[in-house]
Amino acid sequence: MLNKVIISGGGTGGHIFPAVAIANEIKRRYPNCEILFVGALGKMEMEKIPEAGYPIVGLPIRGLQRTISLSNLNLPFLIIKSLWKAFNLIREFKPEVVIGVGGYASATTLYVASKLRIPCLVQEQNSYAGLTNKLLANKAMKFCVAYENMEQFFPKEKIVITGNPVRKVILLVEQKNQEEEKANLGFDKKQPLVLAVGGSLGALTINNTMQSGLQQLADNGIQLLWQTGKNFTPNTEGFLQTKALSFITDMAAAYAAADIVVSRAGALSISELCVTGKPVILVPSPNVAEDHQTKNAKALVKNEAAIMIADKDANQFLISSMIALLKNEENKNKLSLAIKKMASPNAVNLIVNQIELLKQ
Repeated sequence: MLNKVIISGGGTGGHIFPAVAIANEIKRRYPNCEILFVGALGKMEMEKIPEAGYPIVGLPIRGLQRTISLSNLNLPFLIIKSLWKAFNLIREFKPEVVIGVGGYASATTLYVASKLRIPCLVQEQNSYAGLTNKLLANKAMKFCVAYENMEQFFPKEKIVITGNPVRKVILLVEQKNQEEEKANLGFDKKQPLVLAVGGSLGALTINNTMQSGLQQLADNGIQLLWQTGKNFTPNTEGFLQTKALSFITDMAAAYAAADIVVSRAGALSISELCVTGKPVILVPSPNVAEDHQTKNAKALVKNEAAIMIADKDANQFLISSMIALLKNEENKNKLSLAIKKMASPNAVNLIVNQIELLKQ
């Protein structure tokens, strides 16, 4: 029985969506459980968590600026202030378990909770642990991970491989009819369709490559469903087989309609792609901490479950690789079967099982 739980972290959708999935499963099992989120002021979670129906408290914590900045001088004071606020918050709320999902607030909250002898669990989404989670290696009691070989970051006896939680709608993709979904999205149901996504904000390299390759795709009879992000305005005039949207609301329909997917290699995206079983070409972002997207992608490539093209090579090789993959049924089937084997559709249940064990 869980009565009070704190979930801390955020900064990106890759941290927030798993956190909400965990909270939803706890509430499904224990409707009367009080769940409080702790995030970082000014970050994405301060908006997204209330939208999901949960209360959140913000800490004034932020990261170290990698460039020389006067704002770094203020960082020690923000850390002390955040630790004190987390201490008072935990002492007042009295959680039975504290869960960290990564992000600046997570390390602060779990550090204080561990000092107060409250059981802590970390959910690490990536194949290469982030700095905040690495700092908790000796503080948390359990680490729920999505990849093997995480002993380099966390004590082996504390690691449980659970996979990453995915949105419930993604679990329903296999039940959808591909041709019907193509037609519902306004495409020819008999022609091949590429889904190109770069995260909610888009990806400049993928966007520029798609823009320059529209004629080549059209010449090969390939349709394109393209999530550009809000900061990129494509020119698709004359390309009736291309549908460009700043944001795709119904990702389940988009995945179901696609023949192949072109994507960045964030942990959440990869987890969803594994569940959908779609052949995928990954273009990892080079602009992330510890280059963790490349490490995520390589974990799939090692299992022959994805094709990876480096960001710097995308302009030269991405379009031709897409066309070649669409024309190679054997390779598509091989990739699809391999990536499906890496899926963890039951991840959120396994994680909450571990949370329950901490309470005992």
